[in-house]
Amino acid sequence: MITGKYPNLRLRRSRKYDWSRRLVQENTLTYNDLILPIFIIEGRNKKESIKTMPNVYRFSVDKLTSVVAKAVKKGIPMVALFPYTNLKKKDQNGSEALNNDNLVCKGIKHIRKKFGNKIGIMCDVALDPYTIHGHDGLLKKNKILNDETLDILTKQAVLQAKMGCDVIAPSDMMDGRIGKIRSALDKNNFKDVQILSYAVKYSSSFYGPFRDAVGSKKLLKGDKKTYQMDFRNSDESLREVSLDIKEGADMVMVKPGMPYLDIIQQVKNNFRIPVFAYQVSGEYSLIMNGIRNKIIDKASIKETLIAFKRAGANGIVTYFADQLEL
Repeated sequence: MITGKYPNLRLRRSRKYDWSRRLVQENTLTYNDLILPIFIIEGRNKKESIKTMPNVYRFSVDKLTSVVAKAVKKGIPMVALFPYTNLKKKDQNGSEALNNDNLVCKGIKHIRKKFGNKIGIMCDVALDPYTIHGHDGLLKKNKILNDETLDILTKQAVLQAKMGCDVIAPSDMMDGRIGKIRSALDKNNFKDVQILSYAVKYSSSFYGPFRDAVGSKKLLKGDKKTYQMDFRNSDESLREVSLDIKEGADMVMVKPGMPYLDIIQQVKNNFRIPVFAYQVSGEYSLIMNGIRNKIIDKASIKETLIAFKRAGANGIVTYFADQLEL
């Protein structure tokens, strides 16, 4: 509580110089706070631009070496892998997710071989990169089948762990998947593999560029409102987090990021669990287009990332991770 009053209390005193501002700053941003998402494509020696995401690329597996080396040099703790699956390999059930030679599996093995344990590897558990209908679960008569989807997600998670994934990140929003995955990991002697649950994933308009990047946007039939959260709700997010913690989640994710700072803060204050924020593709592209058109400047990037820290996020998944100079 502020006890003084003007002129005895002048808050501008501590803002007068750079050194004094740094002494009293409440939040800092370092590379330790960042997770770098990487998109992977088939082939060799490929670096493919993504029209809707300036300065973000799809890389063939052999090109991951330089990308991850840069992240390691900066001190970024973890990368997150997302595949651009060839249309010919997609089907109704997302069976490519269980192929031990799929892009994610290849990416995990490549990074582990080249870098050992110098950097963590996080893998998404969901079916949308692999299904012909673009949904995160099995689809029958325009309905997402929750329980039937869990079997595939569980197998996908165990496969990723076998390949060397450190952090399993279910982003599908099926009910009960954290408990099923935790049980399967433990049964297969992957007790030390962590689960970062996308516990609070809203049905959002900010995912468009990402869906372009993984090739699911044009395939998506309908929307995901029956399983992703309603953006009008906040209390529901606490129920989702509570359930996932009870089922075995080590960490939780709030996605998207900036429109949901209040949710990040509520989750942190209520559960005191490691909370991560995903500065999603739509947020990234809006900021980048603003910078390119000279509407805002590059300082806005750090400002948005600090906002996540101020709200209580322990870490941030952001496409800016390897572009920042901190």
